[in-house]
Amino acid sequence: MDGEHSRIAGGLGRRGFLGAAAAAGAGAAGVAATGCDSSAERNGHRARPSRRADAARRAEEAERARPGSADWRIRSAGPPDAIEGYTDRVSVLPDEEVGLHVSTTAPAFRVSAYRIGWYGGAQARLVWRSGRVDGRKQGAPLFLDATRTVRADWDRSLRVRTRNWPEGAYLLRLDASNGHQRYVPLIVRSRQARGRTLLMHAPATWQAYNTWGGYSLYQGRDGAYGTRSLAVSFDRPYANSGAEKFLVYERAVVVLAERLGLPLAYTTGVDVHLQPAVLKGASAALSLGHDEYWTPQQRQYVTRARDDGSNLAFLGANTCFRRIRLEPGPGGAPARTVVCYKTAYRDDPYLVNHRDLATTDFRQPPAPDPESSLTGVLYEGYPTDAPYVVLDSGHWLFAGTGVDDGDSFDHLVGVEYDRVTPGDPTPAPLRIIAHSPLVCRGRHSHSDSAYYTVASGAGVFASGTMRWVEALMAGTHENGRDHRMDARTGAFVTRATENLLRAFAAGPCGRSKPPPKDNVRAVYGPGARTGPESGTGSAERRTSVGAPGLGSPDVVR
Repeated sequence: MDGEHSRIAGGLGRRGFLGAAAAAGAGAAGVAATGCDSSAERNGHRARPSRRADAARRAEEAERARPGSADWRIRSAGPPDAIEGYTDRVSVLPDEEVGLHVSTTAPAFRVSAYRIGWYGGAQARLVWRSGRVDGRKQGAPLFLDATRTVRADWDRSLRVRTRNWPEGAYLLRLDASNGHQRYVPLIVRSRQARGRTLLMHAPATWQAYNTWGGYSLYQGRDGAYGTRSLAVSFDRPYANSGAEKFLVYERAVVVLAERLGLPLAYTTGVDVHLQPAVLKGASAALSLGHDEYWTPQQRQYVTRARDDGSNLAFLGANTCFRRIRLEPGPGGAPARTVVCYKTAYRDDPYLVNHRDLATTDFRQPPAPDPESSLTGVLYEGYPTDAPYVVLDSGHWLFAGTGVDDGDSFDHLVGVEYDRVTPGDPTPAPLRIIAHSPLVCRGRHSHSDSAYYTVASGAGVFASGTMRWVEALMAGTHENGRDHRMDARTGAFVTRATENLLRAFAAGPCGRSKPPPKDNVRAVYGPGARTGPESGTGSAERRTSVGAPGLGSPDVVR
């Protein structure tokens, strides 16, 4: 335990700290941790913020001080067609308008817009509520045979003007007059993120798994992979609650980051693809709990941001795994269709003139480019359930958690995992700080949390497990499924994430935190490559650890 560990633990001791933190609950405010200093601060002075930045900061603080709304959760979903809807844009800038398309069996409905945040523990605030809107059951969806794409193509029910809505992640709750409810997610995005931590939400991944209308990028109406969609449309509701992927894999990070009072900016992977300028000057960019589907352009822009000094955090697993193309929707609306042929990429007519843009896994031919060159780790398999094992307890990420080398946290690794793969493009020096043995489909392997820096000073962290964000709520039963993770695990992940967010918000960590000492050869051996069985293996074998072609069907969790 280093000096920083000792100071923060304050005599409670390792077990005492974890016990006290667990008793306080994963949502309780954490002890302040020292972050990375900016270059100006290291030289003995702090740069004066511009008037605009100062005004924005005051507006953020005022918003976070507002009282929350405890009634934001859905009380009754009802039958699937009771009420459901979608927006005609995945995001808007503040004061812009968005169209809402709703179908309901009730005679009327209202819309309530809740902004997600801390709000004293309420986790959301009611920002706007519509008047009564006449309801009707809209027509059957359109089915595009060529790509087995489902589009609702419903009439617009109302226009919503986001006047005076603060930037942030929103849930539009549809309240039918028959008492049933559904969510529609919407990001009110930031124009720029200079000096702020940028949260990159992942609607392309939400849509890839969306089974509304019987089809997703994983299965057709008959449940078979061979009848899956080759392209999926944003012009349809999300199945189930309407916002499952956001609630499970993203909400907890938003709540925590807002509780810490960090300067935040909001965007989506789709918007990074369309308008990469949002990344310019960001202190950090966060990929959240399940962020699998990226365009090559998004990856290029995020890599450039890293090389310009923005810290990056990958808080899930299976990140940047699928290479996608974004195509227009009805009427030419940009980026309304997610195209990913996967194993059938040779059937994509687009390839006739674009041989290097196959919509398959990034690591696969004809243009292999494994995600590990950016994330530091490589997706290896599904499903698994294993303890998370700390390897380097002295690393600054674990300051104040009280852990020792070898301490473990049950069920924190799963259901998908990443590992460091020395045989693939991997940044160096890279530090493995957690190395967790596991078994996936009968094969033995490891999940790794890793950290590296680049010449710009940017630090890059990858958790190596898809349950990292879910663990922020462990012990609270907030999602109704915590994979048996307990409050001790919640306290550990919360404190480590607080350390990460505070450090990354303060500037390029490679300039103030100790540089990572490469330990890959020490962990995996001087001749180590990759693979779940013997330490060797190709990308094709690694993909086959999960269900071939299916990728990550996390619907089974």
